Amino acid sequence: MKKIGILSDTHGFLDEAVFRHFEECDEIWHAGDFGNDALAEQLRSFNPLRGVYGNIDGQDIRAYYPELLEWTCEEVHVMMLHIGGYPPKYNSRSKPLIQQHKPQLFISGHSHILKVMYDDVLNCLHINPGAAGKQGWHKVRTLVRLDIDGSEMKNCRMIELHT
Repeated sequence: MKKIGILSDTHGFLDEAVFRHFEECDEIWHAGDFGNDALAEQLRSFNPLRGVYGNIDGQDIRAYYPELLEWTCEEVHVMMLHIGGYPPKYNSRSKPLIQQHKPQLFISGHSHILKVMYDDVLNCLHINPGAAGKQGWHKVRTLVRLDIDGSEMKNCRMIELHT
């Protein structure tokens, strides 16, 4: 079983509470808009980190993180893309990729809106962890924790950061 911490849209701000909420996690997944490599390095030095670049990320992030990331965690096929939309309103880039690659878990960011939704048509769980940073219009900063045990995704927890 893997315990996963998922965040997005930090925009250069990393709340120390992230480390407390992710202390039991085996990996951290960042769905783009890191803001800078110093922030990514803080996460990398804490736990193994997977991520994709977002629309505000510069070459320091884009040189290290791809636009699209696809891998298997336990027995779950995962796909992550910063700008992706959500069921059934995926954007024109993500929908064909989801249909082609058939992930069981699709993670995106960008909207700053926390969403955890199952897509019955594509048989895929969609997670957008919202925004963990202070930049943007959102009023509450959020994270997600998820356990992946074999082919099962469970114990999904949505976390609000208050400071």
